[in-house]
Amino acid sequence: MSDYKQILTTEIQQLRDQANQAKMPDEMKRKISKDIVGLERSVETGDYDEKYEKVSRYINYVLQIPWEAETGDQLDIEKAKEIFNKHHYGMQDVKDRFLEYISVLKLKAEQFSESDFRAPVLLLVGLVGTGKTTFAYSLAEAMNRQIVRIPFGGMGSARELRGRSRLFLESEPGRVIKGIIEAKVRNPIILLDEIDRVSDEARMDIMGVLVELLDPAQNHSFTDTYIDYPVNLSHAIFLATANNTTNIATAVLDRMERITMPSYTDDEKMVIAKQYILPKLLEESGLKPEQLVIGEDLWPVMTRPLGYDAGIRTLQRTLQGVVRKAARIIVEKGFPQVVVNKDNSKIFLPTY
Repeated sequence: MSDYKQILTTEIQQLRDQANQAKMPDEMKRKISKDIVGLERSVETGDYDEKYEKVSRYINYVLQIPWEAETGDQLDIEKAKEIFNKHHYGMQDVKDRFLEYISVLKLKAEQFSESDFRAPVLLLVGLVGTGKTTFAYSLAEAMNRQIVRIPFGGMGSARELRGRSRLFLESEPGRVIKGIIEAKVRNPIILLDEIDRVSDEARMDIMGVLVELLDPAQNHSFTDTYIDYPVNLSHAIFLATANNTTNIATAVLDRMERITMPSYTDDEKMVIAKQYILPKLLEESGLKPEQLVIGEDLWPVMTRPLGYDAGIRTLQRTLQGVVRKAARIIVEKGFPQVVVNKDNSKIFLPTY
C-alpha cells in the first residue's frame, strides 16, 4: 500500500472512531457509517480524490454538530439587572421588558418539561445605533448562554441560511448550522440581525426560512440542505433586530413580540460616551484615563455634528478617532497627557 493510501486509511479509521464516540441520532450515525464504508471502498479501488474530499468534509461537519450539548440557564433577575445596567444607560422600558422576559423563562422552565419549553421570540425595532444588538449580547451574558449572530444585511440567497446540497463540490452548511457548531451547543441565543435588510430578489425565500426557524412547530426539526438531516433548534432562543418592519413578511412578524427601541437624547448620549464608550476605547488603546482629557465644552459638538442622530454610532466613531490621534501624539511626542478642547478640536475631530 502506498504511503498516501496508508494516510487515508488512518484518517478514515479516525473518522470511524470519532463517529462511534459521538452523540448523535442513531439514524444519522448509520448514515455516517455507510459513508465511511464508501470511503474505504474508494481508497481500495484508487478512486478517492474528489469523493474523499467531499465525503470526509461532510462527516467532519456532522461530527461537530452539537446534537445534544447544552448550557444551563442562569435566570437570576438581580444578576440580570446588574448586567443590563452595566452595558446600557437609560432605556429603562427596554430593560424592564427583558427582565420580564427572563422572569417568564424562569417560570416556564419550572412549570414545563424540557420538551414542552418554548421561549418567546423578541424583535427589537429601532434606528441605527440605538443598542439593539448590544441588548442581545447582554441577554446572552445574563442567561449564561452562547450567542450566535447571523447578519442579514445584504443577504442574497436563502442558501446562506439553509446551506447548499453536498452534491456540489464547494458546498457547506448554512449560517444557522455553522453558528451552533461554533457555539458548541444546541441552545444558544441566535441573533437574527437586521432581518429587514435582505436583498429584494431573495426576500420571499429568506422569509420562508425565517418562518421555519421561528415556528415552534417546525424548528425542532430544521433541515439544512447540506447536512440533509433534521437538527433540533427548539431549545435555542431566537432574537431578531430590524430598523423598521416594512420589509418583513407578516408571517414572520406574527411569530415575534416587538420591542421598540427609543432614540437617545443628547444628554443621554453624552453620559453613554463618557461612562461606557470612552473608558472602553481607552482600555483597548492602552491609554490610561488621565492621559486623555476632553473638555466639557466639546461634548455637545461631538454629540451633534450633523444635526439629529438617534443613535451613538457617529459619536463612537468620532471618539475612536480622538483616541487614536491622542495615542499617536503621546507616543510620537512623548507628552504625558493630551487635552482636547474647542481651541485644538480641528486636530482631533473629523471635518464634515
